[in-house]
Amino acid sequence: MNLMHLSVKSTFNRKGAVLLTLLSIALSVMVLMSIERIRHEAKTSFSNTISGTDLIVGAKTGDIQLLLASVFRIGYTTNGVSWESYQDIKRKPGVAWTIPLSLGDSHKGYSVLGSDEHYFNHFRYGKKQPLTFALGRPFEHIDEVVLGSEVAKSLEYNIGDSIILSHGLGKTSFHHHDNHPLTIVGILASTGTPVDKTVHVPLATIDSMHGNTSREHEHEHEHEHEHEHEHEHEHDSHNDLVGHPTQISAFLMGFDTPFYTLQFRRNINQYKNEPLLAIMPTVTLRALWEMLGMVEKLLLLFSLALLMVSFLGMLTSMLATLQQRRRELAILRSVGAKPRHIVGLLMGEASIITLLGTLVGLGLFYVALHFGGTLLQAQFGISINLGGLSRYELQLLSVIFVLGTLVGLIPALRAYFYSLSDGMSLKV
Repeated sequence: MNLMHLSVKSTFNRKGAVLLTLLSIALSVMVLMSIERIRHEAKTSFSNTISGTDLIVGAKTGDIQLLLASVFRIGYTTNGVSWESYQDIKRKPGVAWTIPLSLGDSHKGYSVLGSDEHYFNHFRYGKKQPLTFALGRPFEHIDEVVLGSEVAKSLEYNIGDSIILSHGLGKTSFHHHDNHPLTIVGILASTGTPVDKTVHVPLATIDSMHGNTSREHEHEHEHEHEHEHEHEHEHDSHNDLVGHPTQISAFLMGFDTPFYTLQFRRNINQYKNEPLLAIMPTVTLRALWEMLGMVEKLLLLFSLALLMVSFLGMLTSMLATLQQRRRELAILRSVGAKPRHIVGLLMGEASIITLLGTLVGLGLFYVALHFGGTLLQAQFGISINLGGLSRYELQLLSVIFVLGTLVGLIPALRAYFYSLSDGMSLKV
C-alpha cells in the first residue's frame, strides 16, 4: 500500500477545506518570513551604513535623532554646527580627518548631501570598505555632482547629464535652483546603504545656491573655470569645493588613535562656544536596536500566533471531516490496513497541506519583497536582499513543516481508536 499516493488522493478529494487551510498557512508563512527578512536586513543595512568613523558631531539633540539624520537621511536636525566651531575642532591635535555634512536640499525625492573631497577619501561602510566609482570621478568644481547608484538607476541618469536641485526635503518642492544646473561627473558603485540614494555636491554648491557665496569668490571661480588653468585649480581646489558656509548640519570625525574618542566626545559635549553633541555610531546603533528590541519580539510573536491559528484551523478541519470519513477508514482497515497505516495516512495529509502552504507562502513572500523592497529602501533606507533563503530561514521553514505534520497526529490518534465495527455501522 502506497500511503503517500493515498494521502495525495485523499487530500485533493477535499479541495474546498484543504484550499482554505492551505491559503491560511501560506499567508502565515509569508508574514513570518517577511518580518524575519526585514528585521535581519534592517539590522544588517543599518550596521553596514557607516564604518571606521569614531564620532559624529552635530547640534545638541538626541543621539538617535542625530544618527538617523546625518547618516541615514531619516528626519532632520533643527539646528546646525557653525563653521567656526567646525574649523576649531578639526584643528585639534589627534584629529586625523573630518567630513563636513550639509543637508536640507533634494532632487526628485532623493536627499542632497554637501561635502568636500574628504568624503570620498575617508567615508567607509560595511567592513571599512571605501566608496568606489562605477562610472566617472569625484566632483572637482562647484557645478559638478556625484550620484549614488540608486539615484542614477531609478532616474536613468548618466555621465554628462544636467540636473537641477530643489530646496527642502521630499518629492514635492516649491523652489528649484534653476539658475544652478549641475553636471553629473560620477556615479558611485552600489553599497546597499543610504549612500546609494544620495546626490553628492560640493559644500560650495550648497553655499552658492543659497546665496552665501561672495561675489569675489564667484568671479574667481568663473575666471578659473573659463581658462582651465590646472595649476590654479589644484591650488584653489579646497576653497572651490568648500566655499564660505556659515554652518553645516553635522560632521564625521576620525582620530589618530581610538583612545582619543572618549576624551574628544566629552570635550565636544562640554564645548563652550555653542551646544554640540558628539556620538559614537556603534554605541548609538546598539542603543537603537535595544530600543526596537521589544517591537521585534512583538512582531515575531504576532507572526507565530498567526501561524498557530492556521495550524488550529487545519486541525479543526481534519477533526470535522474525520467523522465523515469513519466508513472510509473502516474499509481501509477491512482490506488489511494496520493502525499505523491509518496514522500515517492522516499525518501524510497534514504534511502535504503544510508543504503546499509553505511553498505558496514562499512565493507570496518573494512577491511581497519584490514590490515592497522599493518602498522600504525609498522611505527607510533599508535595502532588502531578494536572494536565496538563509540557513536560519531554512531552519524556520523546517520547524513549520514539522509542526504542521505533528498537527496531523491528533486526528490520526483519534482515528486509531475507532473500532472497525463502529466504522461499518449505520450510524455513519
